[in-house]
Amino acid sequence: MSGSPQDHEVVFESGDRSACMELRLVLEAAGIAAHAQSRRGRWRLIVAAEDASAALRELAEYRRENQSRSTETVSVTPTYAGAGIGVIAYAAITVAIGLATLPWGLGLDLFTPGEMQAGKVLAGGGWRCVTALTLHVDEGHLASNLLFGVLFGFLAGRTLGGGIAWLSIVSAGAAGNWINAMIQQPDHRSVGASTAVFAALGILVAVALRPRSSSRESRLRRWRPLVAGVMLLALIGVGGERTDVTAHVTGFFAGLLIGAISSRIPTRWLADERSQWLAGLAAFAVVTLAWVVALSVA
Repeated sequence: MSGSPQDHEVVFESGDRSACMELRLVLEAAGIAAHAQSRRGRWRLIVAAEDASAALRELAEYRRENQSRSTETVSVTPTYAGAGIGVIAYAAITVAIGLATLPWGLGLDLFTPGEMQAGKVLAGGGWRCVTALTLHVDEGHLASNLLFGVLFGFLAGRTLGGGIAWLSIVSAGAAGNWINAMIQQPDHRSVGASTAVFAALGILVAVALRPRSSSRESRLRRWRPLVAGVMLLALIGVGGERTDVTAHVTGFFAGLLIGAISSRIPTRWLADERSQWLAGLAAFAVVTLAWVVALSVA
């Protein structure tokens, strides 16, 4: 930059070279010629005197925009412990009952007392809404629900804590089966953990939909989890000859409702190890009690 010192003005000075170079690019992008100069360990940004006012305005605006961006905190859902223990318990129960019922295992008939049959559920067999979640017709059915159950269950466990997540999943899965029973013909039968699997997906969506006080996302952007959840439901919950699509939908819907409640549990409870263990034991007790009743009345 040529000319006498009186023809130029310093609009920025710092010991940080990168900051000086960054602001030089800002000015040049605005059409203002700027020169970076190092003097005695300090970096200065120099412009022509007639451009000084415009340069200072551009730099001030740039700082305001950066400050605005830095004060916008990104909404991050906290994570909690117990997710691993939760999915291990789920996998153990699912595999154990699979071994007890599949032909190459013990071959026990647990379907008669435990399957979800709409008429029997509405006639007082509400335990079937729970026991049906643990039954699978073949290895492929079991493997599929094991895979997606572990995936969605782990994510829900990280979001709500292992115990509370699985109590929510079992509750929503049972509620999904109950709703399914109410809208199906009396002779409709259904088994499988998939109702609970899609309930877990619904819970994840509900937690993600809850607005955070620190988030400045638009309402439209906040609805993205629901869109993604519905797309996943359509992608993995509709195919197959023996797929009970209605059960998947009712499970997802029940998960949204239960998830909306669970997402409002105080953080101190979610972070409390004792609360998580009590909730996890409650989930296990619900499944165990349902099977005790099922086998006692068989």
